[in-house]
Amino acid sequence: MNALEVEGIGFNYGARRALDNVGFVTERGRFTALLGPNGAGKSTLIALLTRLYDLQQGEIRVEGYSLKSQPRQALQRMGVVFQQSTLDLDLTVEQNLRYHAALHGLSSARARLRIDMELERQTLTERRRSKVRELNGGHRRRVEIARALLHEPSVLLLDEASAGLDPASRQGLNDHVRQLCRDDGMSVLWTTHLLDEVLADDHLLVLKQGRLVAQGPAASLVDDEEDLAASFSRLTGEGVASTSRARPVGTAGGPRDTASRDATASQVRS
Repeated sequence: MNALEVEGIGFNYGARRALDNVGFVTERGRFTALLGPNGAGKSTLIALLTRLYDLQQGEIRVEGYSLKSQPRQALQRMGVVFQQSTLDLDLTVEQNLRYHAALHGLSSARARLRIDMELERQTLTERRRSKVRELNGGHRRRVEIARALLHEPSVLLLDEASAGLDPASRQGLNDHVRQLCRDDGMSVLWTTHLLDEVLADDHLLVLKQGRLVAQGPAASLVDDEEDLAASFSRLTGEGVASTSRARPVGTAGGPRDTASRDATASQVRS
């Protein structure tokens, strides 16, 4: 069973077509990158996946549960980190997490256990009584990830989660989310417009003006004598978004674990 299945999604804002027949699947334990320029429809897709918007066309299933006809079961299996922070700045880290745990119906004992576990995993135990406004951007994002994981979802959605972070924090966040895939079998959908957040062996979805123009392993989308940046420009007609300390494709997640992944990365860099 796939973690997330999207079939024939369409969405209009009035007369404007924002998403047009979008379909893809994400596998369990896989990091999937949804790449597209600003305005491509990435945030609209996240809003549909999380039921902030009602489906107008198509079907979404999470671990086999229909988001349309079985929303409770589907949403229970999903954690979300939105582009704009939704933490209460005047509450402590722990208070934010306890509130979220209560919304998911966790008992006090279960909430305490899960909060302790996630704060330790995010290396935030010492900041549990700090107000969120006292944290830097990278730590706030880690609090949001801890919050998204409290109810132990199998699918994690991150919508431009690295926006506004410094390069070191961006890389740390990207590495950490990938570790969740490796260690916990988490299925991750990571939306971005930054090429240096994509690895060669990621499953890549390329969105342009509401349509998926390419999907598959990142290495497979690169033509001969092209790197991923050139392929992205060719597919979307857009320039490459990056940062002043951009990393080559294939290195965003740190040292490679196997020789085969090194080889794949070198193919993408050509």
